[in-house]
Amino acid sequence: MKRSGKVWVFGDNINTDLMLPGPLLRATEAEQRDAVFAGNRPGWTKLVKPGDILVGGRNFGIGSGRPAARSLRNLALGCLLAESINGLFFRNAVNFGLLALECPGVHSAFEEGQTAEVSVTAWTVRNLETERSLSLKPIPDQLLALMLQGGVFPYLEKTGMVARRA
Repeated sequence: MKRSGKVWVFGDNINTDLMLPGPLLRATEAEQRDAVFAGNRPGWTKLVKPGDILVGGRNFGIGSGRPAARSLRNLALGCLLAESINGLFFRNAVNFGLLALECPGVHSAFEEGQTAEVSVTAWTVRNLETERSLSLKPIPDQLLALMLQGGVFPYLEKTGMVARRA
């Protein structure tokens, strides 16, 4: 499976508070989605398009266990690629169906606006402008399946383990 999209570059230690500000914890998902990165990149959510790819540095998603990954998923990002991903944020990415992958060297391999092509079958990412290719850190098949199928609750509904939401 391949995904490609325009790259948006962010730095190291991107905190979950930048993705889901505390005052919006009880807001609607649409309001939360529209506030992603408003504190450091106002208006970004109006620029990002479905399928775009977010590239982060080290320790992406540091902070609390708030469902910030859901806000990124609700932007319809193609995926998140980062040098490293905070463990709690990664677990929330699995839970909410955000494809989040670690890729050493990815931050320096892309400039904002370039196009990335991600393959989770070959575990590679390629910069389509420079032709540079990097290896992704593979994740277990079960976690990848949860991310690609929309997260834990859609999986549980699909398998009949919980009732479908109306």
